[in-house]
Amino acid sequence: MSSEMLPAFSETCNVERQQDLSEDGEENQKSGLSERFQPISKRQMKKLMKQKQWEEQRELRKQKRKEKRKRKQLERQCQPESNSDGSDRKRIRRDVVHSPLRLIIDCSFDSLMVLKDIKKLHKQIQRCYAENRRALHPVQFYLTSHGGQLKKNMDENDKGWVNWKDIHIKPEHYSEFIQKEDLIYLTSDSPNVLKELDESKAYVIGGLVDHNHHKGLTYKQASDHGIDHAQLPLGNFVKMNSRKVLAVNHVFEIILEYLETRDWQEAFFTILPQRKGAVPTDRACESCSCDKKFARVEGGLNSDSSEEENRHELDSPQ
Repeated sequence: MSSEMLPAFSETCNVERQQDLSEDGEENQKSGLSERFQPISKRQMKKLMKQKQWEEQRELRKQKRKEKRKRKQLERQCQPESNSDGSDRKRIRRDVVHSPLRLIIDCSFDSLMVLKDIKKLHKQIQRCYAENRRALHPVQFYLTSHGGQLKKNMDENDKGWVNWKDIHIKPEHYSEFIQKEDLIYLTSDSPNVLKELDESKAYVIGGLVDHNHHKGLTYKQASDHGIDHAQLPLGNFVKMNSRKVLAVNHVFEIILEYLETRDWQEAFFTILPQRKGAVPTDRACESCSCDKKFARVEGGLNSDSSEEENRHELDSPQ
């Protein structure tokens, strides 16, 4: 290539490069614009609208908070002057009278339960504790033979149990610190039926969630230890579709309710869950008698109809 042709060739190369660069720039600008102006989805639009409303109502919310603070301040000023001990600031409780009755949950069945049932027992104990704390006549609550899986589960999932109040949690068996003469084991297998509660006694509830795998176990344990036993008078007042075995917290709550009302039937129907299908025994008897009467009437009608058929057969020419 000659020296005269070199400048012309370099100029054409430079022009081509500039054109390529300008085309690349235009493409980049177009892609940037397309990214900026992509269509917004409905969900994004709703979020933007909510954000906008939130920003617009900021002052209004601030004003409402101020009004609320002023209202509370006025309410506090209108209240009577507080006592020296500040007792009026505390939640007003009804007149609570502590019962001397001792109610024990026996946790000595730990090895007979799987972890799932241990967790259920833990929840039932929590319910018993809460109900006793808010009861009008709270009992002397004992948790005995506390250890094993139950204690481990409580340590892991409910560390606050160590601060529970109005409860005696002991690793010992109840027979080690309560006289045998004072003990009554509550078990549905007992032939003895409670008529009323003796508040000088200590009543034991078996802390066992077994789904009927260990029938008669609590009754056997009470008999082996030579402890008096009894069952709640459930059959005297209630007719149920399901078995008479109740959960630990249900027995506990029924006793609390009875101490308040002194009425077994009211206690049963206040506490028993609807799934038990509980009805008063008098209604159950009425329904049974109605069924029997209806059966008799049906039987009478059937016999009358059969007699008429026989007569027709006798009167017929054949």
